[in-house]
Amino acid sequence: MTAGLAGDELPRVADPVPGPASVALAARLARVESPNVTRLDAPPIFWTEARGACVRDADDNIYVDLTAGFGVANAGHANADVAAAIGRQAARLAHGLGDVYPPEPKVRLLERLAAIAPGELQVSILAGSGAEAVEAALKTAAIRTGRSGVVAFEGAYHGLTYGALATTWRSDFRAPFAAQIFDGVRFAPWPAVDDDVIPALDAVRRIVREAESSPHPIGAIIAEPILGRGGIVPPGDGFLAGLRDLADGAGTLLIFDEVYTGCGRTGRWFACEHAGVVPDVLVAGKALTGSIGMGAAIGTPDAMSGWPPSGGEAIHTSTFLGNPIACEAALAQLAAVESGGLLARATALGERIADAAAGWAGLGAGPARGVGLVRGVPVPGAGRALRVADQCLTAGVLVLAEGPMADVLAITPPAVITEAQLDTALDVLETALRNSRA
Repeated sequence: MTAGLAGDELPRVADPVPGPASVALAARLARVESPNVTRLDAPPIFWTEARGACVRDADDNIYVDLTAGFGVANAGHANADVAAAIGRQAARLAHGLGDVYPPEPKVRLLERLAAIAPGELQVSILAGSGAEAVEAALKTAAIRTGRSGVVAFEGAYHGLTYGALATTWRSDFRAPFAAQIFDGVRFAPWPAVDDDVIPALDAVRRIVREAESSPHPIGAIIAEPILGRGGIVPPGDGFLAGLRDLADGAGTLLIFDEVYTGCGRTGRWFACEHAGVVPDVLVAGKALTGSIGMGAAIGTPDAMSGWPPSGGEAIHTSTFLGNPIACEAALAQLAAVESGGLLARATALGERIADAAAGWAGLGAGPARGVGLVRGVPVPGAGRALRVADQCLTAGVLVLAEGPMADVLAITPPAVITEAQLDTALDVLETALRNSRA
């Protein structure tokens, strides 16, 4: 019997990858899952266990995970404290009547979110996912301002449910559903880190002005402090502050989508803190629980004042809002980040990644961009980043290609990854970059 993972293992893989067990599972999945979900023409590996910064697949291969499970596992896969909290709560109270007879853990989680969020962000709407929390934030803006229009940004990814999809940039996600997507969203250019931010701010200002005479005047500006799926692209200096000033002047709400960057991933609780800018509503998810699906739209009292008091029939809720198991998972995850010193560790490991990537310039890779453990390394060339990711997989390292052209390697490991694991993974990446040039 295979021993359980400790979480600090180095890669251990056999040939081929994927192995026969994963290939067999792919064949079974093809019969029962909608074909749009999982790519199966090149069978994936199937995870069976994960702990710390390690993942085991169905063929007993062990990988070092540079994805943190899409950024979820900030305090490590199967964090012991989170797992224990889930088990205790599941045995005591697995579900509550969230908007009628709330579970007690919901109160403690809302208090905790108010304590770690910057500025006056104190009042939250919980949700079952990041995309659902984005939609709660957009609703908050509409009901507070009386304006339905939204400014989003080129390269943005806010989710694929209908309300969130309207603010997501990529046409391949939007086109099949164009006739059903809300048409009051307008996209402005995103100024990358070395760009002059003034033209982008002027574009937002122009959109807001022109929308005044449209059916959808602007009530919300939604932005990721760092584009995530858009290619790990921080904005130029002063851009977030410029959005803050612009939103104040236009009477709109500023929403920061920190589903990908929040809850300690960048070395602060939230990425917007690096710029010293506080939105009207901040959206969290992914690393919030490190495990179970949950999101939160955290607003200022003023932003949330547009919502009417519930008279017994809430106008925005869901069956699993404030699920007690998810709430306890989030409380344990946030405690693990704090007690483990993972904010400082994210900063230190992020610098280690940037230093290593600086040596890859001769291999045709750009410098690492991003903050903390949200880092992206541009790899120009058609399909090259995907080839690098495939080579890393066969060597026991999990890394994803991001960006509209899939030309950026996203290096976003758990904050508990050991130095030995990270250095080994970065060496594998360097070798794959060298081989991909041949």
